[in-house]
Amino acid sequence: MLFKKEIEPRCAYCARGTQLEEHTILCKKKGVVEAGGHCRSFQYDPLKRVPPRPAVLDLSRLDDEDFSL
Repeated sequence: MLFKKEIEPRCAYCARGTQLEEHTILCKKKGVVEAGGHCRSFQYDPLKRVPPRPAVLDLSRLDDEDFSL
């Protein structure tokens, strides 16, 4: 869920951080930090969070019988 209330804090989607590289964040409070870290100044920004990719449907395992009533 993208907008759930109890989100696990991570610097990667904190409102105070700016992404420098893939795993490095520039924090207004702490300076350069790891993307997986967090501090008590965490403020969730849902627009920075990238949700996981949906699962791909494998149609090769299905037959015409699977689609008939």
